[in-house]
Amino acid sequence: MDLQTTLAGFPNAAPLDGLDQAWRWSLGPVLHFAGVLSKEGTRLLQTNQRGRHDEKLARAVLAFARQHEQALIGTDRPIAAVPGFTADGYAFDAVAATAPEVHGHHKAQNPDLTAVTYIVFPAFTTEVSGRESLEEAQARYQKMLSPAEIGREAVPFLKMSFDNPRTGGGSTNPGRALTYPRMLRQEIPQLEGAPGGFVEWENRTGEVWRVAWDGEWVLSGAEGERRGMSLDEILEFSDATLRA
Repeated sequence: MDLQTTLAGFPNAAPLDGLDQAWRWSLGPVLHFAGVLSKEGTRLLQTNQRGRHDEKLARAVLAFARQHEQALIGTDRPIAAVPGFTADGYAFDAVAATAPEVHGHHKAQNPDLTAVTYIVFPAFTTEVSGRESLEEAQARYQKMLSPAEIGREAVPFLKMSFDNPRTGGGSTNPGRALTYPRMLRQEIPQLEGAPGGFVEWENRTGEVWRVAWDGEWVLSGAEGERRGMSLDEILEFSDATLRA
């Protein structure tokens, strides 16, 4: 496949100023795309923006991605991220990349292009662990992160399991599963007055903690057990673990 010819043929395609072998294109006023060829010219690094559009940000993401392409697309990980990215006016501090089997872009019109396309997007370091399974990477990219929304807030990586005999709530999956930080903050307070219950969570670095109630809050993790903490302290601690 001649990638340059393919990209030049996209709707409203034009060279992306300031970056070699890069193009921008759009579908109407809402969907905006930009892409740059890998150093060898055999793969496409593509970034998508929906609604709010910032070509300067797209160019910065693609330049960073090509500079770090070995770490982003040179492994067998379905999703990867490299920290150290900055862009004026944005809080993003990383660029992430998803493999073809995660994103599926171009599959309907040009499946051959899908196989060599990696979607890159501005991200937050807290969002990607690098240990995601294919299914977890798909869930993060397709449902949880809204990667095409450049005004979005961070959604830190979090896997959680819980059981609460008082409320009857609990995990239905085996082991810890991906969820949103708001679920952690919602379920921890519900443990008060529920001996035998627990909330267990894992952050992006693989650290695991567990909170339980046996007349007082009990927090346990790799450093052992801590007691005598208030609910506010527990919640503050849990928030901090997701920012690590």
